[in-house]
Amino acid sequence: MDNEKKAILQALEESCGVISTACNAIGMPRSTFYNWVNADTQFKEAVNEIQEYALDVAESELHKLIKKGEITAIIFYLKTKGKKRGYIEKNEVDLRTPDGITVNYNRQPGNEPLADANS
Repeated sequence: MDNEKKAILQALEESCGVISTACNAIGMPRSTFYNWVNADTQFKEAVNEIQEYALDVAESELHKLIKKGEITAIIFYLKTKGKKRGYIEKNEVDLRTPDGITVNYNRQPGNEPLADANS
């Protein structure tokens, strides 16, 4: 791998996987970066490894916040990882028409929409 690719990989690691920041740090157009990703399998694999590492760092920080009892972190984690246990967002809309018909709409991710019409 040539020195330019090594330099952008180092900058990418330092920017925690943020491509624009890494490219700006070494004065490289993003188009060059993406051309390399598309043309060089070894480079693409190195980029993917750095991005996976950045995700690991973010998850580690999230777990630290959860252990500290940070409610926002706890809610975020449950909404994203606890769906199988019922921690999901649910939207409810009540519509009342001029002729007195009420429509209740409940939408839960993963389920078909439910609608009840009452006169």
